[in-house]
Amino acid sequence: MNRTAVIDIGTNTLLLLVVDPDGRAVKDLCRFGRLGQGLDASGRLHDDAIARSIEICREYAREMKELGVAKRVVIGTQALREAANASSFVGPAEEILGAKIEIIGGAREADLAFKAVAATFPELRGTPYVVVDVGGGSTEIIGTDGTRVVSATSVKIGAVRLKERHLRSDPPTPDEVRALTADIDQQIAPLELPHGAIVIGTAGTATTMASVQLGLHAYDPDRVTGLRLEAPVVDAQLVKLLSMTTAQRRALPGMVVERADVLPAGIAIFSRVIAKLGAPALIVCDRGIRWGIAHELLA
Repeated sequence: MNRTAVIDIGTNTLLLLVVDPDGRAVKDLCRFGRLGQGLDASGRLHDDAIARSIEICREYAREMKELGVAKRVVIGTQALREAANASSFVGPAEEILGAKIEIIGGAREADLAFKAVAATFPELRGTPYVVVDVGGGSTEIIGTDGTRVVSATSVKIGAVRLKERHLRSDPPTPDEVRALTADIDQQIAPLELPHGAIVIGTAGTATTMASVQLGLHAYDPDRVTGLRLEAPVVDAQLVKLLSMTTAQRRALPGMVVERADVLPAGIAIFSRVIAKLGAPALIVCDRGIRWGIAHELLA
């Protein structure tokens, strides 16, 4: 069938996108390997995280075979960039997936996020905006004039990393929240970004924020993509989620249960970037770096 598969192996999730030659998505899957479990403290991939993620690779290999995939592109991001024992996962995963895993740098990750957003929102061409891709272990922040990337930075803050580092109580204590905020502010302070520009949020934190805001009982990428969340709405959702236990968050309509423990840390990154920029709102984009690669391959 000449289909193409893109697998994005991240700190929290493993994503599989399969597209036809015309760019139509025939499969878009998300599974939670939490490959970055304990990585911030240990510098190594946990055995349990490797085992979970390998099982997901087996599932994805079956999916690709059933769908008649001809070309396979597999990328790894922050967890595999950082872990001292990344090869313990990479070797077995490559054998299962039948493809080499390209461990990409933060600059490449940022470029792919921009390409995905630019293709999703062609109406923004010529308008300055900032793409913020909050992952599990890193966040890519891309400034654009609406036609090209002006600045791109990968910052070692992410939803899993910051949750493990700071939000250890359930619900978090005020001191933990203050430490979280201070950490984010310190990391983004050196960035020079266009004041007042709209923020486009990609990846799972942004899409889950949108899903919760809409109260979706079944995730709908078409309803999520393009949703505008005003800055006070982002802050209000953060305050609400920080006041709840993980179990209470899991019960919320629209919540992806596997993200319930780390979502507040991810939203906090968006909140602080929005505050730094004086941005009026966050616009959500379901299409992340996997789509950036797909657009490159299909161009």
